Amino acid sequence: MKLKSTLSVLSLAGLALVAAPALGEKPSLVMLDELQRGNWEMRERGGDGTVRNICIDNPRRLIQLRHPGLPCSTVVVEDGPEQVTVQYTCRGHGYGRTQVRRETNRLIQVDTQGIVKGLPFAYSAEGRHTGACTN
Repeated sequence: MKLKSTLSVLSLAGLALVAAPALGEKPSLVMLDELQRGNWEMRERGGDGTVRNICIDNPRRLIQLRHPGLPCSTVVVEDGPEQVTVQYTCRGHGYGRTQVRRETNRLIQVDTQGIVKGLPFAYSAEGRHTGACTN
């Protein structure tokens, strides 16, 4: 019995060592949080070069450009200082995979694709911060 309790203590100690690095990890998607808030001009690459302006009060919203405001589950695929990639699923509404690459905190490249309302979408654009949001 003494051996069994000693092994249990060692197992718990091993688990603590495995979990310890997680406590010191940085928060995910920090790069997005560093982007400038305000009005962004999104110029579509390819196609007809459509330009649309969007007000971004939280740059993490760039992840779900085609599913705005929906509660979606996310999986961070890549979380680097200059680029992030996130897959998300909006139950009953579709899913997507978005990559945001930062050139500066005022200039980004966005690529996203997935399914919305049962139809596929693919969107690639360059985003430039143009100033404060105007309502």
